[in-house]
Amino acid sequence: MTKIAIIVGSVRPGRYSTQVADWVYAEASKRTDAEFEIVDLADHPLPHLDEPIPASGGQYANEHTKAWAERIAGFDGYVFVTPEYNHSTTGVLKNALDYLYAEWNNKAAGFVGYGVVGAVRAVEHLRLIAAELQLATVRAQVALSLYTDFENFATLKPGAHQADTLTATLDQVIAWSDALAVLRK
Repeated sequence: MTKIAIIVGSVRPGRYSTQVADWVYAEASKRTDAEFEIVDLADHPLPHLDEPIPASGGQYANEHTKAWAERIAGFDGYVFVTPEYNHSTTGVLKNALDYLYAEWNNKAAGFVGYGVVGAVRAVEHLRLIAAELQLATVRAQVALSLYTDFENFATLKPGAHQADTLTATLDQVIAWSDALAVLRK
């Protein structure tokens, strides 16, 4: 069975990303074509990148890196939940991506962003990072607006159309994850 991680890309106090990830998980759990699991970066505290050798060298020195690599390696694809900070993604998500290399290779990635403009600029930056990590990003993405998809700018209440957008994103992530399986062998 295809395994997809829903990665919670913020650890900020009062973050909305857990609400968003829980919604993604609830919708995804209705499917029978893949297994989904939430991976919260708050549960995997990584210091600022402290590996002496670049991740592409595949020689991890630190126990926190080895644990992170083991956690990520078992998935076939990812859905990254990201807010937008200063026209980009969060530092903690960028750091978590930078720690690894081979564990991301030849897998699919989709994005669920939230913010004033749906985190579209954050997702664009993540697409560039993903390309270098040999993560195949899918076209469909969810862009949740703090104005229209959150009640009082605090509680997630996605518009009905967002479930369809999420379905399209998940469809593509699963299809691409399955198609890339031959490259991961």
